[in-house]
Amino acid sequence: MPPSKIARTLLIAFGGLLFSQSLHALESNLATGEFGTARLVSAVTATGDLERIPLGLHLTLPEGWKTYWRSPGDAGLPTRVEWNGSSNLADAEIRWPIPERFSLLGFETFGYEHEVVLPINARPLKVGDAVSLIATADYAVCKEICVPINAELKLHLPAGPAKPSAFAHLIDRFNVRVPSAATASGLAIEEATAGGSGTAARLIVTARSDRPFTKPDLLIEAPGGHGFGKPRVERYDGGHTLRFVVPAFPPNNEVLAGTPLTLTLTDGDRAAEVAVTPAAGTGGSRSNELILALLAALLGGLILNLMPCVLPVLSIKLLSVVSHGGAERKATRRAFLASSAGILASFVLLASAAIAVKAAGATVGWGMQFQEPIFLVFMIVVVTLFAANLWGLFEITLPAGLGGVLGNAPSRGLTGHFLTGALATLLATPCSAPFLGTAIAFALSRGAGEIYAIFAALGLGLALPYLAVATFPALATGLPRPGPWMATLRRLLALALAATALWLLWVLASASGRTAALGVGSTMAAAVAALVFLPRARVAVAGLIVFAFVMPAAFGTSATPETRDDAAFWRAFDRQAIPRLVAEGKTVFVDVTADWCLTCQVNKRLVVGSESIATRLKTPDVVALRADWTRPDPAIAEYLASHGRYGIPFNVVYGPSRPDGVVLPELLTVSAVLEALDDAKKR
Repeated sequence: MPPSKIARTLLIAFGGLLFSQSLHALESNLATGEFGTARLVSAVTATGDLERIPLGLHLTLPEGWKTYWRSPGDAGLPTRVEWNGSSNLADAEIRWPIPERFSLLGFETFGYEHEVVLPINARPLKVGDAVSLIATADYAVCKEICVPINAELKLHLPAGPAKPSAFAHLIDRFNVRVPSAATASGLAIEEATAGGSGTAARLIVTARSDRPFTKPDLLIEAPGGHGFGKPRVERYDGGHTLRFVVPAFPPNNEVLAGTPLTLTLTDGDRAAEVAVTPAAGTGGSRSNELILALLAALLGGLILNLMPCVLPVLSIKLLSVVSHGGAERKATRRAFLASSAGILASFVLLASAAIAVKAAGATVGWGMQFQEPIFLVFMIVVVTLFAANLWGLFEITLPAGLGGVLGNAPSRGLTGHFLTGALATLLATPCSAPFLGTAIAFALSRGAGEIYAIFAALGLGLALPYLAVATFPALATGLPRPGPWMATLRRLLALALAATALWLLWVLASASGRTAALGVGSTMAAAVAALVFLPRARVAVAGLIVFAFVMPAAFGTSATPETRDDAAFWRAFDRQAIPRLVAEGKTVFVDVTADWCLTCQVNKRLVVGSESIATRLKTPDVVALRADWTRPDPAIAEYLASHGRYGIPFNVVYGPSRPDGVVLPELLTVSAVLEALDDAKKR
């Protein structure tokens, strides 16, 4: 071998040996076992002139196992480290990264899975000299069982320049997750009050963020004996303000007010640690906010009668009114009260469904049932049968009182009028209205009682026109008596329902694919043909209806909806890209829409698709993001919830002067959009 190659080989071998020895000096022995590993690591190669030497206790855990935070919660053991036998060490402070919350059978614990580094600031007795560490780490790992672990770790750091080590990035990755001061994290605790006693004790904490909360949590540390349940979170101010309602379990029925607490407010990777002493308070709900929310729900339900979503219902309402011309006041009053009861019962049913979905841990949204193919098929069947009856194709009694719904209004029973109100509710839920979004957001951030109350108020608002006729029957009985002109009116109104069925088929095509929608449409067309040519073929019609429900499962597809013709300037929604685009000086227009939202389609046709807005959205300094919620999408649902919204349409404009976004009204106008774009662009 040539001398040059021999020299190079020796140099590489010697350098590798030095690197190996250096790297070894920056980590302790590795304590290994069946339940993971433990070691001490250093972020620097030597002690240098550091008054605080950055170290880390690196723990790895098997899949499914966890270890605990400094306050483990209802069970667990926090990590403890003793430094007996160490040389040139004054003290060592463990810093605790943000833990995860683990909820099981009503018990709340806090800790870490997979891997964690507990950053440690070691203070030498004599700065600049070598430090030899002997650490005894005691911690617990738990899965179905809990196992205590004892690890003996040794680490020597020589004197010399304190250069970054190979472990600096690993330690920093967890160091940045250590809670900071409120001003640095953008999080703040505004108020903490405590009230009640025994099982009724509550801690109420109001928190604020400089940007909308996304994954908030509140960890509470108190003197021995105090316990706390999982917080209930209420959102306000577009998600910038939160109110945590936390069940408290003070020992010996003590009063929580005046007890020093340490609160750790978290939101994803952000966290702030604050010491508070809660003042005495009621610990109850904000009754004035509930009253305002109820008024908003009542007004929103009333306005919902005028929204584009409810246009298909107008034919049902109009027919209900005119068919009572010349009828008895008592019969008219009972009929419209029954329709109102159908509306209210439907809203109670929707509230129950929302509570069940929320309890299951899923995100709840207004009108989300229109994302489900089976529900769409059900609506297509019902609306098609309505239209067929209005055309006079059949006059039969269908199961479950459906025939009463489809018959002539004065002659049908109260069940028919009740179901008319229920159908009106279902057709009214695809989109939002002014005040409705605020009320829904309030309800879905609260408990079951508030959800039922708000949804009942919404139903009452939607039912007010029916109740008005019930209160003043002359509004209907004073109209001309039904006659031949009614047949013409029925056929015209049937066209509105037929158009509704076609719209529902279009929504089904987006949700389950064109093949499924074509199959359902063909099946219902065959059912109508059977009613025309085989009036007594009830079994055949029933069989075709059953077959329609099979179509989405048999021919449905999970493929993404086809690209719209305006995709040239629309980009797919990416929430994470918004801050980056704003930092680059861009103005971002977000449009959350769905094919089943008629108000969204009206906004698109009359405003967003107008020449002035489209031209503005195509400019280089504007980025248009479209979030299509036609199908279920947890990312879009979470985005809406972060703004305190649970329904659509929803439009926001972000920009250099409005990084948190300008929320636009449900019904857009060209001037409102242009004004928001200009406002967000200003520096």
